[in-house]
Amino acid sequence: MKLGISKLIGFKATVLFLTFVYLRDSGWTLFSIPFLYASLVSFLVSIASHPAIHLPLLLGKSSDGTFPIWSLVLFGPFLYFVRGFGLLRRLRSREPPYTEVYEGLYVGGWPYSLDKLPPGDPAIIDCTCELPRNPAFSRNAYLCIPTWDTRAPQLLEIDNAVRWACRKRSQNKPVFIHCAFGILHDYIHKLI
Repeated sequence: MKLGISKLIGFKATVLFLTFVYLRDSGWTLFSIPFLYASLVSFLVSIASHPAIHLPLLLGKSSDGTFPIWSLVLFGPFLYFVRGFGLLRRLRSREPPYTEVYEGLYVGGWPYSLDKLPPGDPAIIDCTCELPRNPAFSRNAYLCIPTWDTRAPQLLEIDNAVRWACRKRSQNKPVFIHCAFGILHDYIHKLI
């Protein structure tokens, strides 16, 4: 069984806090402060991403897939960690960035560059709350369903996304649905 985001980020927060304590006790007080800040941000994200709380709007991702300045400043340690982790994970894995599961319907992980996007100028359903929309995709139709990694969207969000995707498919537009790391992609790829 895989750990959810709340446990993983909680573990990261604990490691960062222990690093802060060690550096502070070693006389590196000024150098230890960023570790304290990063640990507090990680603890907050760990709590907000817990299934009992489920507050993806905490990060402030807007409907156009961007983050406001206040969010980048306040949650920067988490947001940039997740982006870096996603890039490293993608570079390390040999999995394709997307899979066509039905004609014109693709699933995959966060498309951080144009070459990670399916062909045909697809409409994008973004199921992440922690990763930004690449400005290079601004011409693509876009629907943001902010969801924590390892969590599912709410039923109403799923219903809205299905209706939106059906409208795009009726216009002969391919649709690309992505989560943060393509975990859904892994399962679907095994079924195909």
